[in-house]
Amino acid sequence: MDYLKLSDNLLLISFFIYLIASIVFTVAITGKRWANRDPELHTKRYGNIGFIITVVGFLTQLGYVVTRWMGGGHSPTSNMFEFMAFLSFTIIFAFLVLYAIYRLPVLGLFAVPLGLIMLAYASVFPREVTPLIPALQSYWLKIHVTTAALGEGILSIGFAAGLIYLVRTVDQKVKSKSTFWLEFVLSTVLMLIGFIIIVSIYAGLDQKTSFEFPQYKDGQVQSTQNVDYVLPAIVAPYESKITKPGPMTPLFEAPSWMEGKDAARKLNTLIWSIITGLILYGLLRLILRKRLAAAMQPWLEDIDPDLIDEISYRAIAIGYPVYTLGALVFAMIWAAEAWGRFWGWDPKEVWALIVWLFYSAYLHLRLSRGWLGTKSAWMSVIGFVIILITLVVVNLVIAGLHSYAGV
Repeated sequence: MDYLKLSDNLLLISFFIYLIASIVFTVAITGKRWANRDPELHTKRYGNIGFIITVVGFLTQLGYVVTRWMGGGHSPTSNMFEFMAFLSFTIIFAFLVLYAIYRLPVLGLFAVPLGLIMLAYASVFPREVTPLIPALQSYWLKIHVTTAALGEGILSIGFAAGLIYLVRTVDQKVKSKSTFWLEFVLSTVLMLIGFIIIVSIYAGLDQKTSFEFPQYKDGQVQSTQNVDYVLPAIVAPYESKITKPGPMTPLFEAPSWMEGKDAARKLNTLIWSIITGLILYGLLRLILRKRLAAAMQPWLEDIDPDLIDEISYRAIAIGYPVYTLGALVFAMIWAAEAWGRFWGWDPKEVWALIVWLFYSAYLHLRLSRGWLGTKSAWMSVIGFVIILITLVVVNLVIAGLHSYAGV
């Protein structure tokens, strides 16, 4: 049996199932306005349907994890495609657990699309199974990476609940710092969606731009490298020349300190993500004629803010120790085995520590200073934005010992 082909098919099926579940949860929340019967009954009924559909998608994605593992011969978390697909899996898992406890359909309206976005984000990366580099040939791969992803998945539900709280409670009648930053968070999510859209489009068009550039060591040219851009080239590698022209001429070169074969290409991708996300945000503002949060707020009027605040806190309280074990404790043990040191200030290590310190501050301020409600929700949202920076910017732009994850 071709397990890898089966795993790809199962992942595609789970994507469409999550898409259907997202639509059902949307109907559960927005459809109560025109429901012929009791609106609360409508929301509960469609929420339960959405939950069942999500369970089916989760089981299908579990089949992907198992068959990918069997076909690849190692834990399916060794590259960016596998990790983001597994992160999507953990987000859905955490949502299902919390939904089973609270039975709150609005959580599915935000959490399931988040898992769907991560799954779509995974699809833009190469999905071929390649032999593990020596540093990854360890049983710590499945222990460290899967636990870290599980922690991030649970923390993401804290973000989803925190975002619901802010959309529900921030006064949208007047412009303020809160409305500005809430729109900024929503536009950041749209940038991730924009990245998925534009890479998918240009991957199909096959209009690559190719560059050749020198590799330096101690100020001397040691070799030349070649790199292909899928997206139109806004930024070129440092001191490069074009070997195959693409749809546009680069506007500038990447700075010399951006080392690594793919550093400039990753920066180019990040720039396109920001541009596309801002375009999407502008189009939505033009269509809705109001801030995105202001358009969403009326649908959340009957949501209990205190309950949402509790869900956000509980998710973070559970996700924090899991993340601590996976991203720090297990990571340091593996680093000692692979590189002979527990800590080396690699960019990914530093940002993992930043994430941990931030959520440590969140729990400290909530438990000892009484930061409930709005302050707590903002911290849950900011924390996940830091996680996104770690997953996207650090992986795709900054070179380091973990740069294999961006290939």
